Amino acid sequence: MASAVSNGSSGSSLIVSFGEMLIDFVPTVSGVSLAEAPGFLKAPGGAPANVAIAVARLGGKSAFVGKLGDDEFGHMLAGILKENGVIGNGINFDKGARTALAFVTLRADGEREFMFYRNPSADMLLKPEELNLELIRSAKVFHYGSISLIVEPCRSAHLKAIETAKDAGALLSYDPNLRLPLWPSAAEAREQIMSIWDKAEVIKVSDVELEFLTGSDKIDDADALSLWHPNLKLLLVTLGEKGCRYYTKNFHGSVEAFNVKTVDTTGAGDSFIGALLCKIVDDRSIIEDEARLRDVLKFANACGAITTTKKGAIPALPTEQEVLALINGSK
Repeated sequence: MASAVSNGSSGSSLIVSFGEMLIDFVPTVSGVSLAEAPGFLKAPGGAPANVAIAVARLGGKSAFVGKLGDDEFGHMLAGILKENGVIGNGINFDKGARTALAFVTLRADGEREFMFYRNPSADMLLKPEELNLELIRSAKVFHYGSISLIVEPCRSAHLKAIETAKDAGALLSYDPNLRLPLWPSAAEAREQIMSIWDKAEVIKVSDVELEFLTGSDKIDDADALSLWHPNLKLLLVTLGEKGCRYYTKNFHGSVEAFNVKTVDTTGAGDSFIGALLCKIVDDRSIIEDEARLRDVLKFANACGAITTTKKGAIPALPTEQEVLALINGSK
């Protein structure tokens, strides 16, 4: 039973993440609005890039496919991927557009406030013909979000990448990662997020995303299962400090979270899904074995928890040793 999580690195099968990488500018003091912030620190971010680094840090093999500006920030981000062991030959650079920036603050009421600089940013300009199809075809798991669906030409590149990965036999993993300020409207966001819903075999949503997509204010099994589709193998709902729920064709249940001192929740969901993918990339049968799946989700919950104990997503992503220490220490 323990074999699902204790076998060191997850072999050499490739997990490819597709989408945006950007720089978050975070105020030097917390609990203020963006306008009140006296200064900002730059933190590399972008959910698909976070997932790629999460996988690499756990000993897995990962690559990132996306577009950055041919500018100082773009080359800095490419360098961070490389330093973290992420394969970078799916990265393109755009000479005409800047790397995306986001200003993010945690207000005094605990809500995150975002202001994005993407008009357009380089990631939005990735064209289908710029994709490294050979890299995408070599993926055992292909992971993506929804931000790359917002505008053309990136949307077409995203759809082509999904089809290429699917035709090559990759497991398709989807985390919508809702960012409403980037969409023209909530209705458009819901429609586009759902437009590729029935392609994915693994889907992770947060409790907030579940409410948004179902239009219900309840977080229960019926609402979660209303999002089920015939191609789906595993649906995950993350519940922050309440852990996660899982749904498969044959069983469903929940796994408790770990109790840690939370400093910043950024990247916790990316760490969670990266850990899960890392553990199932070489053995998809884990999804059909509830005891082994629960083991893996406990590991993923521990990854998410550790990520909340430090500021910024990437610096906080844990190694396998740190995760096992938390799991063993909580027994």
